[in-house]
Amino acid sequence: MNIPKDLKYSEDDEWIRVEGDTGTVGITDYAQDSLSDIVYVELPAVGDSFDAGETFGVVESVKAAADLLMPVAGEIVGINSALEDSPELVNSDPFGEAWIVKIKLSNAGELDGLMDAAAYEAYLAGRDE
Repeated sequence: MNIPKDLKYSEDDEWIRVEGDTGTVGITDYAQDSLSDIVYVELPAVGDSFDAGETFGVVESVKAAADLLMPVAGEIVGINSALEDSPELVNSDPFGEAWIVKIKLSNAGELDGLMDAAAYEAYLAGRDE
């Protein structure tokens, strides 16, 4: 299981990479593996705002659909439109080409409530027992 050290993680299996006041959000390797073959990604619109924990999109696979939950509050400033035509990128490169949205952070302090890589790894280990 790939868990990059430079990211923050939510209990809902989303990750965020922060650069300045902008965060790039996607789903984890664990999430894409659990969902299996991704066939559709529903994206929000640029300019939409979401609170932490709020649904901002949907990922559908051959076996399930899962809500995408915003790890921290923010305004959508970019979407990965490549996922509309190639949703399988989520399976092949969840931390790279398959980023889902970019947000302008509303409250950087919310990042403190997310897990680092070691904590997320321990969280997954406890969940799979």
